[in-house]
Amino acid sequence: MDATALGWLAFKGIAVAALPLAYVGFSRDPAKYRKLAWVTAFLTLDLIMFGSFTRLTDSGLGCPDWPGCYGHSNPLSAGESIRAAETALPTGPVTMTKAWIEMLHRYFAMGIGLLIIILTVQAWRRARLDRAAPSPWLATGALVWVCVQGAFGAWTVTMKLQPIVVTAHLLGGIALLALLVALALQESPSQPVAPEARRLRPLALVALAVVIMQVALGGWVSSNYAVLACPAFPKCQDAWMPAMDFEHGFTLWRALGMTGDGELIPFQALVAIHWTHRVFAFGVVVALAWFISAAWRIDGLRGPARGALAVLLLQLATGLSNVVLSWPLLAAVLHSGGAALLVALLVVAVVRASTPRGGKITDSPRSH
Repeated sequence: MDATALGWLAFKGIAVAALPLAYVGFSRDPAKYRKLAWVTAFLTLDLIMFGSFTRLTDSGLGCPDWPGCYGHSNPLSAGESIRAAETALPTGPVTMTKAWIEMLHRYFAMGIGLLIIILTVQAWRRARLDRAAPSPWLATGALVWVCVQGAFGAWTVTMKLQPIVVTAHLLGGIALLALLVALALQESPSQPVAPEARRLRPLALVALAVVIMQVALGGWVSSNYAVLACPAFPKCQDAWMPAMDFEHGFTLWRALGMTGDGELIPFQALVAIHWTHRVFAFGVVVALAWFISAAWRIDGLRGPARGALAVLLLQLATGLSNVVLSWPLLAAVLHSGGAALLVALLVVAVVRASTPRGGKITDSPRSH
């Protein structure tokens, strides 16, 4: 891309960031930094869902270069190249609609990156002016991580949707959301936390680890397009234990639709991928039920526990819908968003359970 195209691309990212900045700036909430942190976390959740929409509509290669679209800052300017690609391969991944979906995803990501830069600069400024201000390293970690995410976004395109890269990109988005939720909680007002909440921290961490593992398995299902490998429930291919090829299914470093040896991936490998994700869901239900039942009546954890129950029920409904209704787009996007929201709720639980002596999460002196 030339400098002019890069400049226009940057302008679009700034325009996206300007909307939430204006919302925070004109709000009556005096804790502007805290509000911006929560808004950025919310937008990151939205970006994860939009990334899922991009993947599910097969738009990941709508613009097969990075960061622009055929060297331009928008699909309209690249219209001639897009039409030529679509004419050469009518059923291929490049169309004007898919190009717009992919570029809107990139604009959205750039806007969030700019918001994180602002949060980091403000965090260091507050730390310099007041030694009692919260540590700026959490915001700095989010900034470093969003740069890593940008690299994975580029590799997702340049490596032609290689499943391990796509899955890692999803997990990176989940990690960024977790960091931003923790940052927002660092700025939160006083929250009563019962003394017994601290004893549930290991359980909350186990539930969080189990959910993240299931997110990774779900990303592997989606990035390998294995959702419809088991089109019925509760059995898969009319059997409790269908014929499966775990070796090829879980070979991590390989091209999309191929084995590690460059052959077409067998259908039994896709069955193994789907079946594993489905079976591990039972472990998720057990871990979350254990945490929810233990945290249900505990001050500080009651909200995350009840939220986790609601999202878990949503996940079960959308997961089943993906199978029995042949992967409806809305259900699939909601399933991805629900997984991210579960992680966010468990991060809240872990942070609150980590409060010293079950006291309060206090408002920082410089958060206003």
